[in-house]
Amino acid sequence: MNIHYLQHVPFEGLGSIEEWIRRGGHALGATRLYRGDPLPGMHTVDLLVVLGGPMNIYEEADYPWLVNEKRFIERAIAAGRRVLGICLGAQLVADVLGARVYANADKEIGWFPVEKTEAVSGDGLFEAFPRQIDVFHWHGDTYDIPTGAVRAARSAGCANQAFVYDGRVVGLQFHL
Repeated sequence: MNIHYLQHVPFEGLGSIEEWIRRGGHALGATRLYRGDPLPGMHTVDLLVVLGGPMNIYEEADYPWLVNEKRFIERAIAAGRRVLGICLGAQLVADVLGARVYANADKEIGWFPVEKTEAVSGDGLFEAFPRQIDVFHWHGDTYDIPTGAVRAARSAGCANQAFVYDGRVVGLQFHL
């Protein structure tokens, strides 16, 4: 499988996902948006991973590459690619799917539990995901669940921690 990731800042990389990719023998490509790397041809992407970052989805004036990144994510979803958005990445995915992204009531920073919802209890994507797990959070914004998606996880501090759209697009507000 050809996996490509979009990285927003040098200090937020793939983390433990990279180990899974390497163990699986998957091809790995990267676009480091903060360096001005070009986006790949869609034909080279089977799974798109959109990472986190300290910026917000609506800060195009400060981060002009956000405009093209959103278009690329939208094209990947329309082309039937699998997409995983993490933190800012989930917010970008929610945005291109037409959901509202806005300031959460409180910032979530630190280790807090999230709970898997019943809506994904039989979903193969979340089958191995425990009912409750402590995960790392670092966000001030959140999103509404996109139309046609299901809420996959929630927490006391943020109702929408994860969603699944069309069985192949996943947004995780938290980090793994």
